[in-house]
Amino acid sequence: MIYLASNSPRRKELLAGLDIDFETWVIPDIDESFPENLHPEETAEFLAKKKAAPYFVGENLLRLAEDDIVVTADTVVILEERVLGKPADEAEAREMLRALSGKTHEVITGVCLTSKSKQRHFSVTTKVTFAKLSEKQISYYIEKYQPFDKAGAYGIQEWIGYVGVTRLEGSYFNVMGLPVQRIYEEICRF
Repeated sequence: MIYLASNSPRRKELLAGLDIDFETWVIPDIDESFPENLHPEETAEFLAKKKAAPYFVGENLLRLAEDDIVVTADTVVILEERVLGKPADEAEAREMLRALSGKTHEVITGVCLTSKSKQRHFSVTTKVTFAKLSEKQISYYIEKYQPFDKAGAYGIQEWIGYVGVTRLEGSYFNVMGLPVQRIYEEICRF
């Protein structure tokens, strides 16, 4: 069995698109902190590995069969060597979108595939360029879409992606939160 360790509706939708049987299994309140001296490009993969650890101890380990795979993932937005996670509130979302406006940033999703006997982890990077966003556009998006559960305060599959993204280098699905092509490839090899 494959277990997706995520409550994200986007990740569930993307993994389902691979026509792979899976169940979601989420352990609540996993610590998502990371060392401040960690290089920004390593953050997503570090967090994906960290999220996998609780599944392989105590009662959780007993639940797993030998060939089960737990898929954990984390997505971060990096702008000018700064990690933009999920905004805490409207003010922080506004600040993030202003910072991204008219610039190119990286979206990195770290993924960890773990079974009882092995682990494989990797990350995928996509470069995203935004047009210059007006204050009116930023306000509309925040008020209507409430992007507080999204790294960098935006979802590319939402209105802001339609009107704001001018260039994409890499996987669109990675920006949504799961690099499905690479995951498929890695699961087949696993």
